[in-house]
Amino acid sequence: MQHNRALFLQALGAVKSDGSLWPLAQVKQIHSAIVYRLDGFPEHPTTGDGIITDRAGVVLAIKTADCVPVLVADVKQRVVGAFHAGWRGTLARMVEKGVGEMRRQFASQPRDLRAAIGPCIRRCCYTVGREVEAEFESQFGYSAELFEQVFDSRAIHIKYPLLFLNQCAPGHGDLGPEVHLDLVAANRRQLADAGVREQHISIVEGCTACDTKRFFSHRNEFGKTGRMLAAIAIRPQSSAQDAEGEAERSS
Repeated sequence: MQHNRALFLQALGAVKSDGSLWPLAQVKQIHSAIVYRLDGFPEHPTTGDGIITDRAGVVLAIKTADCVPVLVADVKQRVVGAFHAGWRGTLARMVEKGVGEMRRQFASQPRDLRAAIGPCIRRCCYTVGREVEAEFESQFGYSAELFEQVFDSRAIHIKYPLLFLNQCAPGHGDLGPEVHLDLVAANRRQLADAGVREQHISIVEGCTACDTKRFFSHRNEFGKTGRMLAAIAIRPQSSAQDAEGEAERSS
């Protein structure tokens, strides 16, 4: 694992002048809306699902294998954030709160933010229960835009109905359409609601569940898979750049 992380950091160019690697900062992800501000490195990983910092030379990383990684950069204040949003985090407005914390703690302005939504499970493969749909309906006025009913003849409950027997006559309940959730649309909407301009939101195409040759998918690989890292960092400025930045701030 350490070897893979070193290769990852080298590929990012996160290497100091002496050849050592930039530190990699992560949180212990719990599908929450907790945002951690990184000023130093605690002895033990901090619990949460978002990290924000204005420290240069530190890589913020989020682990995913179907959930949505969202990276945000303030190009004016030089602040970055990395956020992890599965359906629970999305329901809890992880990304919206993360941008809010960048604004509150670093005076970030929405017009200066640039966001990227990384590879995740897409609506084509993300089947959820009716209870999840109900949760979203209770929280978002636009929830109907996020869900789609899909009748899939390949679905397991259609192929093998005996696996889903219950007490409902004539032996099993309604095997109606599946409910699919669009996590990308949900998190894009949260970025927009937080003030990020549509033209400043980038989306990496591809579905983790559809393409397990390129991505890891917890759902499609039944939990026996790896994790991807979505990372963002602030490159340290040179002395000349520092002087130029000071001149701009004082003018």
